[in-house]
Amino acid sequence: MSSVLMTNADCVNEGRRFEADVLIRAGRIEAIGADLQSYVADRVIDAKGKLLIPGMIDDQVHFREPGLTHKADFASESRAAVAGGITSFMEMPNSRPPTLSLEALEAKHTRAAEVSRANYSFYLGASNDNLEVIRSVQVGQGCGVKVFMGASTGNMLVDDEATLDAIFRDSPLLIATHCEDTPMILANEAEYRARYGEEVPIAAHPLIRSEAACFKSSSLAIELAQRHDARLHVLHLTTAKELAQFSPGPVSGKRLTAEACVHHLYFDERDYAEKGNLIKCNPAIKRPKDREALLNALAEDRIDVVATDHAPHTLEEKGQRYFKAPAGLPLVQDALPTLLEHVHNGWLTLEQAVAKTSHAVAECYRIQERGYLREGYWADLTLIDLQAPYQVERAQVLAKCGWSPFEGRRLRSRVLTTLVNGEVAFEAGPSGGCVYDQVRGQRLRFGRQR
Repeated sequence: MSSVLMTNADCVNEGRRFEADVLIRAGRIEAIGADLQSYVADRVIDAKGKLLIPGMIDDQVHFREPGLTHKADFASESRAAVAGGITSFMEMPNSRPPTLSLEALEAKHTRAAEVSRANYSFYLGASNDNLEVIRSVQVGQGCGVKVFMGASTGNMLVDDEATLDAIFRDSPLLIATHCEDTPMILANEAEYRARYGEEVPIAAHPLIRSEAACFKSSSLAIELAQRHDARLHVLHLTTAKELAQFSPGPVSGKRLTAEACVHHLYFDERDYAEKGNLIKCNPAIKRPKDREALLNALAEDRIDVVATDHAPHTLEEKGQRYFKAPAGLPLVQDALPTLLEHVHNGWLTLEQAVAKTSHAVAECYRIQERGYLREGYWADLTLIDLQAPYQVERAQVLAKCGWSPFEGRRLRSRVLTTLVNGEVAFEAGPSGGCVYDQVRGQRLRFGRQR
């Protein structure tokens, strides 16, 4: 591994903002100090006036491998991720076939080791009939157990009450849940079909996948977690009503944590008129007051983590009528700049944005030696220019699907450089930038979660 010296960086870490040099050797941060310029390094990067932060750890992505690689794969989406300042990802189990066995889980890790530009881990999926697999999973074999308590495909909707209870009682790993109540959604779909036939407008999406459906399901997950003292992480909250179920305060020591996603913080239901199915996702983007409530909950540490839920589909798939168009958006490449829009607008501080995308994720999942600017930790770093606006253009999209929901939007901050395990994985340039395809991520390591 090469050595790198970053000089005069505007560092943000653990609630502090300070200028420092950062020396990186053998993939790790060797020193952080006021004057390290006498050290010899293979490469020196002058970071004067630029923001240096721990790389984003994205705890929720769908990279579509195996089985759906016409949409995305580990190689293509990890390239887009490092271009967006994301240095580690945790990938979901609803591939084809779904990741419901330890063998399938390990096969994903093996494949990622071959092609991923970012660090990686994978969730073991839950179903109504793989309870014994869940009971047998060991710390380090995956980042958590993903439970779809509604709104899934294939064999991954867990709706058997006894199975759900047993998962919350017995899972050795953190339980991450998608919370929407399927019977309520199906009833809403029937109502809108009766009114519109197959021509249901996209504006109905947040009414079909309603606040009530989200609240009913997340309330059940929380009740089960409290009953069994399970470690529960509720993914992609979208409603103001759900927020009262979570406590503000530092993430360390919490048994119940929550996540918000960048698109739910950036868009609201007014954007359906412009974006249509391109912002169709589950759970749905909802009202302006819900978006503002999510931002307030971030600021008060009621929501602990910000992620992407990157879930690409082709434009052809998205171009179908409402019921046929799949839910999900490609997000990793512009996620950090969109979150920084809320810093520019005064909703969050820089320190809070960094905590939600790195420190808190590492704490939630007990990720070892990552998520901070600390001597001895792996050098997963992102260098950002807060005053380098750009417009999102389709020609610059690196995700395999080839489009972005942010197209045409002007963002005020730009990712300049991304380091993964001390290696430069991405550098911005006049034509969008360069991903260094020889860089490979590492498997994330975890401490005990339960």
